[in-house]
Amino acid sequence: MDTGAAGATIIDPELAERAESQDLLTLGVEEEYLLVDAVEPRAVEAVEKVFDFVPPELGEAVQHELTRGQIEVASPPQLDLGVLAEALRNLRSAVAGAAEQAGARLLAMGAGPAAGPNVRIVDKPRYHRMRERFGDLSPGPGLCGTHVHVSVPDDETGVQILNHLRPWLPIFQAATTNSPLFSGRDTGYASWRSLMWERWPTVGPTPYLRSFAEYETLVSDLEASGAMLDEGMLYWYARLSARYPTVEIRMGDVMPTADDAVLLAALARALVATLLNEVREGKPAPDVPHPLLMAAHWRSAHDGLEGLNIDMATREPRPAWKLMRQLFDYVRPELERHGDLETATVLMGRLRSHGTGAARQRAILAQGGSISDVVDRFARLTRGDVAETEPSAGSPE
Repeated sequence: MDTGAAGATIIDPELAERAESQDLLTLGVEEEYLLVDAVEPRAVEAVEKVFDFVPPELGEAVQHELTRGQIEVASPPQLDLGVLAEALRNLRSAVAGAAEQAGARLLAMGAGPAAGPNVRIVDKPRYHRMRERFGDLSPGPGLCGTHVHVSVPDDETGVQILNHLRPWLPIFQAATTNSPLFSGRDTGYASWRSLMWERWPTVGPTPYLRSFAEYETLVSDLEASGAMLDEGMLYWYARLSARYPTVEIRMGDVMPTADDAVLLAALARALVATLLNEVREGKPAPDVPHPLLMAAHWRSAHDGLEGLNIDMATREPRPAWKLMRQLFDYVRPELERHGDLETATVLMGRLRSHGTGAARQRAILAQGGSISDVVDRFARLTRGDVAETEPSAGSPE
């Protein structure tokens, strides 16, 4: 989840000028991780010890999250996907190293897989206010997601892009599913984090909004209602950043590897760029009923990419991987224009080969492994110490 405590580094003016002159979009990624014991798969309250070992040059790129069993990183905004990938790998490696020095391990999973006591919240006034207002809505060690920031020209355009994004976000969510295990058992969902996260009062698909003025009014009304403390608690699946000139896509679990996150970022930027063209051309956003969006997001949380999802054009169930390929083909021109097509093709093929994080976790259990084995493997994937066998570069099919 996002507590409003962190955000991507402010964009370098030279980078912003280059992006504007070439009509390209910048992007940045935020990732939240769990902290688990060095030997056992249970969560540990180790975040303050971990910060003692975080390299000082990382500065505000590493932040607290809600609980003492979590930590968050934020990449600097980038134009080049390769630079973003390197930044994410370096952040993961550095924070994983700090965790090991503190007697813990860094784990890129959406929810705590092993049974254990609830982890206390970080001792900060804002987090205490959240607990006082909303109670225990995040049991266990906490909920960990991925947020992708993509630059937009202005807030008014950003709101129109949010409208156009709505039918595409269920398949993004399906691709990120990485929390089938919770408290020592398989929940039957590919993303149990999604089900737990939805208990917060402002979580859900972004509503259709006619203007930025309506967006601001609704945010004010939600604050006045008591459903959120401030704009940082606007937990829609996509929103305008309160701090940066970006659209933030934020419904997904944290993904097992940096490469998984890079693929999500590349597709998110290409989709926003594609939709920006539609907004400029005056194309109306699809009229997707809110209950159907809710059903599609539930299906994403349940099936991941390994089952079915809803084709928003026909309103019929289809294999989720076919919808993922449909998304890839739809944004292919912007992937190519931003220089991301080759990398995205390879990474899409890799995801197709290995499956989502949820599928990878279940595969370990199906082969006779334990939850400890899952955590051991995913801790190595998180840090980047394990190279998964790559499929051949080519078609994402």
